Amino acid sequence: MSELRWHKSSHSSASGNCVEVRQHADRADVRDTKNRHAGYITFDKTAWSAFLQAIKSDTL
Repeated sequence: MSELRWHKSSHSSASGNCVEVRQHADRADVRDTKNRHAGYITFDKTAWSAFLQAIKSDTL
């Protein structure tokens, strides 16, 4: 099994104010790029999908 990799948001700012995401089949982990050692928050697949849809539809 290959290691899951973190990737930065496509909306990251040049100043480094951004988050990184690591997607699994059933969840997504999110962490602060500037404070990677602080840990991460995990969202289940349903919550993560709803969040992405809200961003795409500009309803947040």
